[in-house]
Amino acid sequence: MNELTAPELARIPAPPPPLPLAAPLLHVALVGNPNCGKTALFNALTGSRQKVANYPGVTVERKEGSFVTPAGRPVKLLDLPGTYSLRARSPDEEVTREIVLGHLPGEKRPELLLCVADATNLRLALRLVLELRHVGRPMLLALNMFDIARHRGFGIDTDRLAAELGVPVVPSVAVRRGGTQALLEQLDTLADSAPATTPDDWAPSGRAGTRALQREADRIIAACVTQPAKPDTVTSRLDSVLLHPVLGLAILLAVLFLMFQAVFSWAQPPMGAIKAGFDWLGTMAGTLLPDGLLRSFVRDGLIGGVGAVLVFLPQILVLFLFILVLEDFGYMARAAFLMDRIMGGAGLHGRAFIPLLSSFACAIPGIMATRVIDSRRDRLATIMVAPLMTCSARIPVYTLVIAAFIPDRTVWGVLSLQGLVMFALYAVGIGSALGVSFIFKRLVWRNTPAEPFMLELPDYKRPSPRSIFFGLTQRARIFLRRAGTTILAMMVIIWFLASVPRPPADADQAAINYSFAASIGHFMEPVLAPVGFNWQINVALLPGMAAREVAVASLGTVYSIAAEDDLGANRLGRTLAGKWSLATALALLAWYVFAPQCASTLATVRRETGSWAWMGLLFGYMLALAYAAAFVTYQTAVALGAG
Repeated sequence: MNELTAPELARIPAPPPPLPLAAPLLHVALVGNPNCGKTALFNALTGSRQKVANYPGVTVERKEGSFVTPAGRPVKLLDLPGTYSLRARSPDEEVTREIVLGHLPGEKRPELLLCVADATNLRLALRLVLELRHVGRPMLLALNMFDIARHRGFGIDTDRLAAELGVPVVPSVAVRRGGTQALLEQLDTLADSAPATTPDDWAPSGRAGTRALQREADRIIAACVTQPAKPDTVTSRLDSVLLHPVLGLAILLAVLFLMFQAVFSWAQPPMGAIKAGFDWLGTMAGTLLPDGLLRSFVRDGLIGGVGAVLVFLPQILVLFLFILVLEDFGYMARAAFLMDRIMGGAGLHGRAFIPLLSSFACAIPGIMATRVIDSRRDRLATIMVAPLMTCSARIPVYTLVIAAFIPDRTVWGVLSLQGLVMFALYAVGIGSALGVSFIFKRLVWRNTPAEPFMLELPDYKRPSPRSIFFGLTQRARIFLRRAGTTILAMMVIIWFLASVPRPPADADQAAINYSFAASIGHFMEPVLAPVGFNWQINVALLPGMAAREVAVASLGTVYSIAAEDDLGANRLGRTLAGKWSLATALALLAWYVFAPQCASTLATVRRETGSWAWMGLLFGYMLALAYAAAFVTYQTAVALGAG
């Protein structure tokens, strides 16, 4: 790392005197363009003191953290969605504008704006600063990635830049220890200064006003910034390969293929440890508790059900690891650029690639990420196909069935056959999303012209281990909270349905055959028998409406009670292999490629579209596709002798 030079260090103000005890809490809003390093700075300032939720009434993610300045002042930092302007063309930008102006109900107006700019790309950032200046709020500009800018040959006169903008300017390096010290000290200085005097009467400037602002930003850059003699060779050389129309697509497919292979191979050791732990817990429960409903509830309902889902946490984290690293590296925007032509032919906007890729982890943040798409037509098109991406909630179902019915062997000496099957399921989801979008384009939006694809490509940068760690930690907490609430509640219900009523004294069948669950499953058989589903699968589909991964836990509970033994995570797969045909297993995989079994996703679609009709259309077409795919798969497999 390049250290700050002596002149730059000399310009850093001396720290202010310590504040008195019980210094007032300072509310700061973090504002900036997308891909400016805002999230890295937020993580550097707040560390693990973060809370993630949604803003009231909308599905825009709200990230809040806290820290203490060198003078002892407590700060509450709100990380606002990235924006290029307060004109707010997308829902994300609307939230940022309303909070900056203090108009969002239930949200305190920020007392200070901390604007973040990529020091290597100031043109659009300074236009936003000029716009924010008219809001009349104390503001501080942080030039993030300052070390990278200096290394590439940029010369930035921070004193003159501050004079031109009328706001303090400090360099920062969010990913380096001590890289935010000057920023923290300047926060203390600015917080102690007089409040803003400009009235809070900002109004949208319109296109003409935006152009005037951009001309002023360009003038300031010309006066304060010395551009490097030649462009960055690392970024240009990488882009010459990664953005190649043929080679770039091949690399993108290879990256995705590696990601799906890693989901199976890298996660196996921790999965084995988690399986062993829950097997031990189940054995201990069976040993310590007396025979009866209590032992069945603890062993089969709680340990067997929840454990059957938690075992897949390593695979989900591996998937998120790839997504976070690629996004931090700067590759996501390139992937969207590469996919624009393919997706445009299917009726999707190039910006839809990032929401769709996010949907591999979970459709809910993927649907929420469509807010970066300006056109409502393009946003709706993306929302309607995002749930077809193979989300992480499907991984437990896929892994269970694949491990039970697909041999664990290598193909061509290096590739896992199970990984190839997993990749094929993902590919089917992607292909079906493009196909459905193409149909929507021809039937629903036939006469609606598509908007041009414009995207700013960020510079490549080394991923921040700190940011990736916090991202993985947040996703793990969300998954564990889901397992401890929704999944646990569903397991209690499934255990009750599978255990009550108790069989008569002279019963000649397994106890579960007399339960409510068996009655429900048999009631559904006339409809689902043509796709090869037995009554146990039918029972598992119902709680799977709350969360897809609950289906695995439900199967574990039902078959554990039927066997009157703790199957454990390993033995459930072997049990299914002995009771299901290959045709049934393949039909279930086909069903889960399309099935709309996630109530939270449906609720998110309802909120994002503002319409029950769009949610109903999504549920209806996905359910029809699921049944048709399972039916064709099962009948074909039976005809080929796999029944």
